[in-house]
Amino acid sequence: MRKLYLYLLASALVSIVVLGWLIDIFSEQALEVEDNFGWQSTLATGAAIQAARQAPEQRANYIQTLSADYELAINYKKGNMLAVPTELKAQMLTKKGLVLEDQQGFYLLKTNQALLPDYLELRLEKPPERLDNDALLTLLFYAGVCTFMWFILSPLAKRLSILTEAAKQFASGNFSARIATNKFTYIKDVELTFNRMASQIEKLLAENKLLASSLSHDIRTPVACLRFGLDAALDELDVSKIHTLLSRMEKDLDQMEDMLASYLSFATLEQKSHLLKFEVAGAGDYFSSLTEQVAPKFQNSGLRIEHEVEHPLTIKADLHWLARAVTNLLTNAADFAEHSVLIRVVSDEHNVLIHIEDDGPGIAPQNWHKVFNPFFQEQTHRNRAQKSYGLGLAIVAKVVDWHHGHATVSQSDILGGAKFTLILPCKA
Repeated sequence: MRKLYLYLLASALVSIVVLGWLIDIFSEQALEVEDNFGWQSTLATGAAIQAARQAPEQRANYIQTLSADYELAINYKKGNMLAVPTELKAQMLTKKGLVLEDQQGFYLLKTNQALLPDYLELRLEKPPERLDNDALLTLLFYAGVCTFMWFILSPLAKRLSILTEAAKQFASGNFSARIATNKFTYIKDVELTFNRMASQIEKLLAENKLLASSLSHDIRTPVACLRFGLDAALDELDVSKIHTLLSRMEKDLDQMEDMLASYLSFATLEQKSHLLKFEVAGAGDYFSSLTEQVAPKFQNSGLRIEHEVEHPLTIKADLHWLARAVTNLLTNAADFAEHSVLIRVVSDEHNVLIHIEDDGPGIAPQNWHKVFNPFFQEQTHRNRAQKSYGLGLAIVAKVVDWHHGHATVSQSDILGGAKFTLILPCKA
C-alpha cells in the first residue's frame, strides 16, 4: 500500500507542475499588451523626439497637425494633468512606453528627457477579445488530474479485479485459486496476504478432511471390539468371564478416549497460533532444562541423551511451544533409539538449527516428505510406540511454521538413525 500512496502523491505533484507550466505558457501569450502595440510604441517615440525639437509653445500645434496628417489619435498633454505614481511615470521614458486602459480601450503614454514633464498620449485600437483563459486553464487542470489519476489507478483497478476474481473462485470451492503477483502492483501486500490466507484455509480444510477420515477409520477397531465384548458378555453365564470381558471393554474405551483426546487436541491447535509469546533465552540453559525434563523417560528405557549447544547462542521463540515441539521429537527418538539420542544446536548467519538424532532404524528416504503429515506412520513402526496416532510430528511441523521456519528429516551421519532438524530464523 505504501507504493500506492507514493504514486498518488507523485501524480498530484506532477499535475500541479504541469498546470504551472501551462499557466506560464498561456500567461506569456495572453495579456502581453506591450507586444501587441510594438509599431505604435515606435511611432510614439519618433513623434516625441520631433515634438521635443519644436519650441515649447509650438509643440501642441505640431502634434495636432501630425495627428491630422497621419490620422492618428495622438495628443500633447501637460505633465501636471497625469495622476499616476512616479514608478509608472518612469515607464513613459522606456522604449515600450506606458500602456493604460480605460473604458474606451488602451492608450499609450510616451515622452523623453527633452519633453519632460509633458508627454504624448496615443489612443490605441483595442485588440480582439481572447478566449477566457481562466476557464481553459481550469478545464486543463481537471483534465490533467483525471488523466494522471486514471494512469495511476487503472493498474490498481486491474489488480483489484484479479483479486476479486480469485476470491470468487475460492468462494466457489476452488481452494487452489491464487494471485500471481508481479513487481508493478500497488497492492502486493494485499495479494500476498490473500495467498497466505488461501493457503492456510486450504491446509486447514485438508487437515480437517484427513482428521475426519482417519478418525472414522481408526475408531472402527475399538468400536468393533466393544461390540464383540458386549455380545459375548450378554451370552456368557460365568460371572468371572463376564468380568474379564468387561475389563477388556474398559481398555477399549480407554483407547477410544485417548484417540479422541489426541484428535481434538490437534484439531484445535491452530486456534492457539495467535497466542504466541516470543521471548529471548540462552540456548544452553534452555536445552539443558528440556533434557532434564525428559531424562526419566530415557533412564527407564535405558537410553543415554546428550546435548551440544553452540556458545554463546540465544534463541527468540515462544519457549512453551518450542519446548513442545522438541519434546515431541525427543519422545519419538526415545521410542525408536537403541542406545543414545543426541541434541545439537548450532546457528548460521540467518537461522538457528536444532538437530535431534538417534541410533534407531531411521526412516526410509521415500517417506521423508510424508513424516510431518498428520496421521502418517511407517508400517514397520506402528507397533513400537503404543498410543501413537501419527500426530506428534505434525504438531512439530505446525509449531515450526508458526515461527516462520521449517522442519526436515534425514539420516544421521553421527548415530546412523533418524535426524530431525528444526530450522528457525534468528529474528522470529
